[in-house]
Formats: sequence, structure tokens, C-alpha cells
Amino acid sequence: MRHGVFVDETTPTARALMVLEMVQNSPGISGEQLAERLGMTDRAVRRYVGNLRDAGIPVESQRGKYGGYRIGRGMRLAPLMFTAPEALGLVMAVLEGRQTDPTDPVGQAVGKIIRVLPKPLAEPVEAVVRTSERTPDGHSSAPDPQVAAAVAQGTSAHRRLRLAYRLGQDRVVDMDVDPWALVVRYGKWYLLGWSHTAGARRILRIDRVATVQELDEVAEAPQDLDPLTAVEEHLAQGWTHRIEVVVDAPVERVRWWLPRKQALLTAIDDSTTLLRASTDELDWYAERLAAIQAPFRVVAPPELKDEVAKVGRRMLASAGVDDAPAHAETGSRSTSGSPSDTPSGD
Repeated sequence: MRHGVFVDETTPTARALMVLEMVQNSPGISGEQLAERLGMTDRAVRRYVGNLRDAGIPVESQRGKYGGYRIGRGMRLAPLMFTAPEALGLVMAVLEGRQTDPTDPVGQAVGKIIRVLPKPLAEPVEAVVRTSERTPDGHSSAPDPQVAAAVAQGTSAHRRLRLAYRLGQDRVVDMDVDPWALVVRYGKWYLLGWSHTAGARRILRIDRVATVQELDEVAEAPQDLDPLTAVEEHLAQGWTHRIEVVVDAPVERVRWWLPRKQALLTAIDDSTTLLRASTDELDWYAERLAAIQAPFRVVAPPELKDEVAKVGRRMLASAGVDDAPAHAETGSRSTSGSPSDTPSGD
């Protein structure tokens, strides 16, 4: 990117700028080194150096063992040049573990970066910024910028993607996916789309994508798609044990105790909330529910009632209450997944 404009790296102008950037970054670099790093001949290097000199850029050369190319005195350094993965990687680094406010210095800096990106990349990056949310513990799982950039560009171009997706340490599957949107929630990057391999909608972790290939088929997202809501509902509902809890508090108060990804909340009336969620680990889920500071009743599953009772007995014992009733029904709250917080996918 030069003067806020991305250029095709195969054009003569782009290659001349690449030579300039390399000389700026490595003063004294030889023509042979330039040719090797940029994938061109020595003659091409000399031609592009000549083009830079014709444009008034003082590229000096010196022969001998310690010779090479360098920028002469009085040269004002050119603006920063970014590839698409570098630009997205910079935004990812800024967003890691935080949610940006467009009025604070960090948010303003991110806005400037987005404004100079080309439209095909700026749109998905801006969408990522809008749907990013601070991770509560400061931990994030940022993906490889090269992979994230390829997914973002394919999403913006409305092209089907072929992904090599890791389902475990030793299992990788190929998936053909129509990418609909990128969403960042709690430090994790998700791709929402339609998997032709599974024949169903899927929400995939970008940090589990090993490779990306853009295909020729067109991929269109549903007109009424709300990516943020879709991902959050998936995070709250995509697990083994379906949970229902009635809380004697309005939705606004319950949301204060529960992150959106841990439960789908529906108002029964002005003072009562239906909490729906799912988890793979009921004992862990019961501990999350203990944070609710209002009376509640576990509707389903029955196994969760037992886990909530265990949490209640343990807490009472910690307080020195030895005669805690065995069936104590302390509040219980459900979370959208196990401690690994990994969404179900293909």
C-alpha cells in the first residue's frame, strides 16, 4: 500500500515500489539479494532501480565486497507499504483482547487503517471490528493473518472457499464453504457460512483453518442474515445438554450476570426470564449458574439439578454449614459450551 492505495504486485510500478521498500529496509543490499528475494533477474533489478532514479529517488549503488544499494541523503522515506495480510494482521493485533471505541486513540488509529484499505478488504475488516468484543480474561485465539486475510477476501468477493479444517490434533478435513461473515467474539475469530460438505450452516473457528483456496463458485449470504446474533445463539445452543432455567429477575439483570454467549434469554414477563443454553459439562455449567444473584429453578435437564445441588452443598460446607439439605436447589446458570469454548462445527 502506497499513499493509501493497494497496487497489483505484478505491475512494473508495484515491483519498483517493492525494490524501494527492500532497499529502505536493508541498506547495502546487493542486486543479487534483491533479485532472489523479489523473484526477478539482476537485470530487472537494475531496470527498476533506474525507474526509481528517473522518478527523483536517490538510489545509490556501490561496487565491491561491502557495496550494494542504499537510499541517498535527503530522501524522505516513502509511506508505509502493507500487503493485505499485514494490514489485517495489524488490525488483529490492535483488537486482541479489547473492544475498540471509535472515539479513543486506538479506535481512531484502527479507523485510519480501514480507510486506506481497498474496498474488498476494508468491508470484511470493518465488519470484524464492529463484531469484536473484549474477551473477559484477556485471552484470545487470533488466527494466522495470512489465513484470515484469505478468508476475508473470499467473503468480500462472495466466492466459495475450500478449507482444510482441523477437527483435532491429528484430523484435518477438506470443506467447501460459502462464507457469509467473519465475527470476533471474546477473542476468537469465527466464520459463519454454509458448508456444502455437511449440507448445513456452520460456524467455524478461523484459528483452526490450515489452508484456504478460493473457488470460482459464487457464494451469497441470506438477505436477512444477522451474523452477530447467529454466532451468539450458536455459542449458547450448540452443545450436548439442552438447558432451561427460569430466573426470577428481568432479562436486563440476568444479562448482567451472564455473558451473551452463555445463554439465550427470553422474557416471560417483566420480572421473570427464561434462560436457555447448552453445555458439554454439566458440573462446570452449574458453577456458572451459581453467579446468578436471584432465585431460579432448573427446568431441564434433571442431571443439572443434581450438579447444582452439589455446588450448593459445597458452598454451604465452605461456610461452615454442616447440615445442608441434600436436595438444596441453589441457582444454576448455563453456558454455551465447555471450558474450551469451542463451537461445534464440521
